[in-house]
Amino acid sequence: MTCGSTATSDTLCSEEDSSSELELYFTAYTSFFHKDEQIDWGKQEFTVGEIQHKVKEYNAQINSNLYMVANKDGSYTGFIKVHFQLVRPITLPPRQSLCSTQEEDQQGRRMKRRTSFYLPKDAAKHLHISSQTRVREVIEALLNKFTVVDNPAKFALFERSERQSQVYMRKLPDDECPLHLRLCAGPSEKVMSLILKENETGEVNWDAFSFPELCNFLRILKREEEEHVRQIVRRYALARDTTKQAMARITTPG
Repeated sequence: MTCGSTATSDTLCSEEDSSSELELYFTAYTSFFHKDEQIDWGKQEFTVGEIQHKVKEYNAQINSNLYMVANKDGSYTGFIKVHFQLVRPITLPPRQSLCSTQEEDQQGRRMKRRTSFYLPKDAAKHLHISSQTRVREVIEALLNKFTVVDNPAKFALFERSERQSQVYMRKLPDDECPLHLRLCAGPSEKVMSLILKENETGEVNWDAFSFPELCNFLRILKREEEEHVRQIVRRYALARDTTKQAMARITTPG
């Protein structure tokens, strides 16, 4: 499995990027109440001849060179595009500095600090995979592409689709094959797109995070708390000033 080019920037961002509550609502809503309306692309099976025909149909619909290639044994290869919608920061390995041997020895005695970053909201990546590539392999390849050192079990791949103005989200099991989903759905991102998100299981497993990650979360929570306090103080100060101005207009003789 090799990584292909991307249509968006690979640049990492250290600014906070909170997820949409509406998107989370649709995720939960459709997961629990619309399971019977979702199309399970993964259950569709084809003969070798049908696969070759669908690959030709797929390639005829795309406007790029990201074609699928069908093999004689019924397998095929192609590209998938994965969008990133991560709420929490990702962790990168410590930077390798160019220094003398003595300085390296001194740094070796110190605790290596990992760096956490927020990915930009529009981050996406193309991967070149085969029809046998599983979801867990795709997640690992994406993390390796961004040199992310977080545990792959912290992430999950979702299928997002739109039908009749409704948004449907389905968490893909580890043994599902994303390229098969792409072939069945066709190249349209509106019909079906793949999204990498945190693997939310209801409650946060804090034991899965390292000590530096937990410290970073505390710093983020502190910044958020301070920002909320500033917003509340400004709001009440504005209301107080407006009230005083209204009182002044009433008590001032005309």
